Amino acid sequence: MPEKNFYIIAGCNGAGKTTASFTILPEVLDCREFVNADEIARGLSPFQPEKVAFEAGRIMLHRIDELFARGETFAVETTLATKIYQQKIRVAQQHGYTVTLLYFWLSSLELAQARVATRVAEGGHCIAPEVIERRYWQGIRQLFSNYLTLVDDAFIFDNSSGKPVLLAESSASGFRISNDSLYQQLRNQYESRKAD
Repeated sequence: MPEKNFYIIAGCNGAGKTTASFTILPEVLDCREFVNADEIARGLSPFQPEKVAFEAGRIMLHRIDELFARGETFAVETTLATKIYQQKIRVAQQHGYTVTLLYFWLSSLELAQARVATRVAEGGHCIAPEVIERRYWQGIRQLFSNYLTLVDDAFIFDNSSGKPVLLAESSASGFRISNDSLYQQLRNQYESRKAD
């Protein structure tokens, strides 16, 4: 039986998740299914995708369930700002999937907001600054508080320069830090905001 993989591409708004996904998934991970609520929303309403976000989310969850039922390898994109994927991870593992988290971190909230502003200026979808801020901090909290302990494998990258730098990785054989100073910066962000 072929191996089944469930990839979670995560990071704050503006972290470069979608851009990285279009290279990493097909070329490196041989994954051909990418379920992305933003892309679904653009398909439903290209000029006002934010107006169909709820419907896109519903379609996305249905598609995830279909892919689990068929036993296909696939990936999703998320900011990790909610706990919704915790249940999906458990379902995946119960169905024999290996769950791998690829987390793309930006070194500051301001960088995330600037990247989104650039994307909007280039015709991309707008996200309110307060939503970017909430998701930035919630994603970091969820990464350390919940997701790292749930997934089978995890890779944490700094994508602040636009070229991902591996900070740390986690697997059954343990946790390994590749870039101590940047990893500590991320960890310090978590420690400073984990009680919020």
